[in-house]
Amino acid sequence: MEQNLNLYHIFYEVAGCRNFSVAAKKLYISQPAVSKAVSRLEENLGVLLFQRSSRGVTLTREGEILYAHAKQAFTSLKSGEELLREASLSHITYLSIGVSTTLCKYVLLPLLKPFIMENPNIKISISCQSTFDTITAIEKGEIDLGLVGLPPENTFRKSGQEITILPLTAIEDIFVSTDTYLRSLQAKYKADAQAQQDFFREAAFIMLDKGNISRKHADSFLDAHQITLHNIMEVNNMDLAIEFARAGLGIACVISDFVRKDLQSGILKELKLGHRIPRRQIGFVYPNRSAYSDAIDKLVKYYGALH
Repeated sequence: MEQNLNLYHIFYEVAGCRNFSVAAKKLYISQPAVSKAVSRLEENLGVLLFQRSSRGVTLTREGEILYAHAKQAFTSLKSGEELLREASLSHITYLSIGVSTTLCKYVLLPLLKPFIMENPNIKISISCQSTFDTITAIEKGEIDLGLVGLPPENTFRKSGQEITILPLTAIEDIFVSTDTYLRSLQAKYKADAQAQQDFFREAAFIMLDKGNISRKHADSFLDAHQITLHNIMEVNNMDLAIEFARAGLGIACVISDFVRKDLQSGILKELKLGHRIPRRQIGFVYPNRSAYSDAIDKLVKYYGALH
């Protein structure tokens, strides 16, 4: 904004009162000062904002346009001030959390309901995004806390902002499908090495997209055991992968805890590959403890008490 905010404030008051004298009294300045400020704004913008007469002032077409935007801006500022005032009086604190859609559904939401009931003065906002987007947002100071699937080495790229990593619980990735889908393939391809290669060549595997940290973990396992998947169906979240597997469309790589009921009921069956995918951690990530807020401390301790 090129003009001094004070000029816009004076214009806004004059436009609201339709009178220079009344606006001057509201602003606790002299009428000549108000007139001078309006004239200066008109000169800077190169338009006439008011039509003056002995009965007062009326807005020109250009003045009406500017007043509509000024009114919106000053109303928004006033609302912000009121929110800050309310937060100060009621000791409200705000906590912004970044989390993937899957972890939000299966891990964060079951935790938040009782936490919010016990801590009504902590207002929480959630951004559903990838792990890497969450880490970037924390590094930039855009969010306070992330709940992410950690890579096996528990390290992330650093860009100047130190990050605290707090592992919470171990998870395991497995391959699942309907028994019907697996039987048709396993009956066709028996135990010899060539048949197993043909199995991985023909079977449809439902995987998260390559930018996802769960996919990277699974790919590392497959590479380590020289397993090549030829027919891959990529989806952008694990819920879709689970639904596709339930529909019998292929073999999905998912987190075992999220399909436990399906495995127990027989809706899905685990595909045994001879080796287990290494377990990894779910954890909270947040800026170093010098920037550590009471709200983060409460949520982290609350989670720890439940587990």
